[in-house]
Amino acid sequence: MNVRMLLLALLLMASPALAQGFAGLGGDAQGFAVPERGVALSFPQDHGAHPDYRIEWWYLTANLKGADGKDYGAQWTLFRSALAPEEKSGWQSPQLWMGHAALTTAETHYSAERVARGGVGQAGVTLSPFVGSIDDWTMTSHAPPSADALSALNVNASGDGFSYRLDLAAQGPLVLQGDHGYSVKSAQGQASFYYSQPFYEVHGTITVGGKDIAVTGQAWFDHEWSSQPLAKDQTGWDWFSFHFADGAKLMGFRLRDAGEGFTSATWIAADGAPEPQPPGALTVTPLAWTDVKGHRVPVQWKLALPGKGLEVTTSPVNPEAWMDTRVSYWEGPVRLQGTHPGQGYVEMTGY
Repeated sequence: MNVRMLLLALLLMASPALAQGFAGLGGDAQGFAVPERGVALSFPQDHGAHPDYRIEWWYLTANLKGADGKDYGAQWTLFRSALAPEEKSGWQSPQLWMGHAALTTAETHYSAERVARGGVGQAGVTLSPFVGSIDDWTMTSHAPPSADALSALNVNASGDGFSYRLDLAAQGPLVLQGDHGYSVKSAQGQASFYYSQPFYEVHGTITVGGKDIAVTGQAWFDHEWSSQPLAKDQTGWDWFSFHFADGAKLMGFRLRDAGEGFTSATWIAADGAPEPQPPGALTVTPLAWTDVKGHRVPVQWKLALPGKGLEVTTSPVNPEAWMDTRVSYWEGPVRLQGTHPGQGYVEMTGY
């Protein structure tokens, strides 16, 4: 749960629902499909687009170590937003697309953005083979026919001052978030369909300021879709994806409101078995704040999940990992200290 929703909702500029909830995401679904509990996700079909739902994204973050011994982070995201709950061809397509890419170093955070219309070949997702693209940014499967399409990917993107070419190989299964892929986002019951592939090993090359650097690391992929994912009073969110040194993983988020907010989490065992946690089981507490581009944001966090004996604090690779895009937000790689050392990504919006 993160800024992907905001960016897609802003593409629905003519919608009166934008007055309801953060970025209008608490507004009425306006004839679009709404996620229902008990609907089974099906692959490879659900790797593709769901045009009868209003918003959707395919999202990758990677914690990288360079051959130079330095830490880096990479992000690749493709967003889809529908203007109407119907599909048409060519320029009549109601599908709008947006891409974000970023590369984080300890000194600099690079970001880039692309915007496209659907139906004309400029952006989209195909299934056979799986390819997500916007302009020349691509996420392409090279998995064998007998394997899941997301088990092996090539990902590339570029922007002013940076580029990357990454090869991803999954070392574990897909993970369904929430109740078998039905992820609740509020006490009122708003929800999305949501699954992850958090087990990628990464090899590739990043280019910073004209210099190529070989990298290895870990990556996390999310795919999520919905039409009304937030409650009307939710004002922003903090999202966390962690790789622990013992092989376990954690996905967690807090949706902020006038009260204590709504938190949710999934503990993922090293073998890929998900353990959804009850709402409120995860606690997230900001420990340190900084001013970035005129916004005061928390850059160190304490997260606790008593049922799993978890208590960790985060420290950013770069505290100024600000996405300088049409809608700006903080997102970047972090290191973990405490009961479960490791690394991961944090995204924060609404500050």
